[in-house]
Amino acid sequence: MKIVVLVKEVPDTYGDRKLSLETGLADRAASERVLDEIGERALEVALSYADANPGTEVQVVSMAAEASAATIRKGLAMGAASALQVVDEGLAGADLGITARVLAAAVQRAGFDLVITGNLSTDGSGGVIPAMLAEHLGVAQATALSAVTIAEGEVSGTRATDAGTAQATATLPAVISITEALPDARFPNFKGIMAAKKKPFETVSLQGLGADVDPASAPQSILTAVSEKPPRGAGVKITDEGDAGEKLAAYLIENRLA
Repeated sequence: MKIVVLVKEVPDTYGDRKLSLETGLADRAASERVLDEIGERALEVALSYADANPGTEVQVVSMAAEASAATIRKGLAMGAASALQVVDEGLAGADLGITARVLAAAVQRAGFDLVITGNLSTDGSGGVIPAMLAEHLGVAQATALSAVTIAEGEVSGTRATDAGTAQATATLPAVISITEALPDARFPNFKGIMAAKKKPFETVSLQGLGADVDPASAPQSILTAVSEKPPRGAGVKITDEGDAGEKLAAYLIENRLA
C-alpha cells in the first residue's frame, strides 16, 4: 500500500504569531517555524500502519517555500520513506482553491492508495483542503476522524458529531483527515535523523509538476481587510459589599452570558 501524508510548515503554535498588515499573510519570520502538529499526527497514523504491515510505503508531500525543506525533512526522520515538496515563488499567498489543485497534482505525481491529512492547519485553519483534494482526485473522502482503521481495500473511522458519533467507511483509493483526538506523533530518534539525510527528497516547481494551475489567475477567495488585534481592555471589577452575587448575575444577564 502507498500512503501519502500531507504536511505543512507553520509558525510555532506556542510562539508569537503575527499577520503582515500589508499582505494579510502570516509573518513567518516573526516566530520559529515547525511542522504542524496535526500533520505529525496524520503521519503517525500512516507510520503505525506501516509498522504493522511491512511493505507499506509512506511518503510526505508539502507545498512550501524552499527554506521549509529542513522542517519537512522531520517527516523523514520520523519514518517516512520519501518526501515531495512543491516549491514555486508564484504560489506565495495561494488561496485554498489553488492550494488544493496543486496538492492534488502533487499527490497524483506521487501515486497513492490513501491520502491522510490533518483536519485543519494551525495557521490558516481553513479546514476544507481534505474535501477539495478528494474532489480533484475523484476519490472517496472521510473527514474529521477521531479514530482510524486501515484495512486491505478500505479505510474506516469514527467522527464526532453534535448528536454523538458516526462511523464512516471509504473504499480505497481515498482521502481522510484526522483530528487531534489521534495519538501524539513519535519523536525522531538519532538513527532516524541520520537516515533522513539519505532518503529521497524530491523538489519540484509548478511547471515541473505539470499542474494546470495559474497562480496569477483570479483567486477564489479575496482578502478585503486586515487589521491589528486591538489591545486587551481591562475587565469589570466587582467589589463585594454584600451584593456581589446580584451584581455578577446582573452583569451576566446584561452581556447575554447567562
